[in-house]
Amino acid sequence: MNYRHAFHAGNFADVMKHALLVRILVYLQRKETPLRVIDTHAGIGLYDLAADEAERTGEWVDGIGRLDEPFAPEVEEILAPYRKVVADVRARHGDTIYPGSPGILRELLRRQDRGVFNELHPADHAVLSEAFNQVANLKVMHLDGWTALHALIPPKERRGLVLIDPPYEKPNELERLGTELLEALKKWPTGVYASWYPIKALEPVDAVAARLHEQCPRPGLRLELLIDDPADPARLNGSGLFVINPPWSLRQEAELLLPALAERLSRGRYGGYRCEPFGPSA
Repeated sequence: MNYRHAFHAGNFADVMKHALLVRILVYLQRKETPLRVIDTHAGIGLYDLAADEAERTGEWVDGIGRLDEPFAPEVEEILAPYRKVVADVRARHGDTIYPGSPGILRELLRRQDRGVFNELHPADHAVLSEAFNQVANLKVMHLDGWTALHALIPPKERRGLVLIDPPYEKPNELERLGTELLEALKKWPTGVYASWYPIKALEPVDAVAARLHEQCPRPGLRLELLIDDPADPARLNGSGLFVINPPWSLRQEAELLLPALAERLSRGRYGGYRCEPFGPSA
C-alpha cells in the first residue's frame, strides 16, 4: 500500500478501527487506576474531509458518511461513545473534521492517564507535535514505529493499551507485525495490544493469524470487517484488528457491531465479518 492517511481518513477501515478502539478504552477506564496508551504510527491526529486529499478519493463518503442513519438500539449503544468523540471534535474544530487515533485518544484519556503518540514522517510529526505536544498528559515522539513499540514498553503504569497501525508500505510488513507482537509480549505480557491490518486477500492474514494462534502466550481476538469479496487482491476489501489481552466484553460487542457495519458499509452485495479467538483460550 502507498499510504498517507489524509487520503483515507474516515473510510470504512477507520470506522471499524476507531469504534473498537473506543470500546477498549471504555472498558479499561472502568477502573480509576492510571493508564498508559501508546500509538506507534499516529499520523497527524485530525483530518479535514473537505481538504484536497480527502476530496480526491472520497473514501469517507462510504465510511463515516454512511453512519448518519441510526442502527438498531443495541448497536447504537455500542457506537455511542465513538459518535460522541466525533461530535465533540467537530464542535471544536469544524463539521468537516474527522479525528484520527490521537484525536480520539485525546478526547478519552483522563487526567490520570498518559498518552504517547509517535510518528516518523517529518511533516506529519510536525503537525502532530503542534496539535498535541502541549497537552499536559500527552507526549509526541519522532521514532520509527517499530522502534517506538519496544522502547516505550513496559510503561510505569501497570495497565494500558498499545495501538499499532503501520502504513504497510514495505514488503512483508504484515508478517513483521506478527513477529513484533510476539516480541513485545515478552516485555509487557499484560498490556492490551490492538494491531490494525488491511485485507486484500485472506491468505497472508490467515498465515499471521495461524502463527499467533500457535505462538501467542496470551488470549487474543481476530476481528475483521469485509466490505467486498477478498477474491480480488488488487483492491482493499476489508480491514482487521488483532487484539491481544482483549477486554472480556469486546467479543460480544464485536459480534453485534461488525455485522451491522458489514451490512451498512459494503460496496455491493458482499459484506462479511470475523470475530475469532486465538491463543491459549481459543
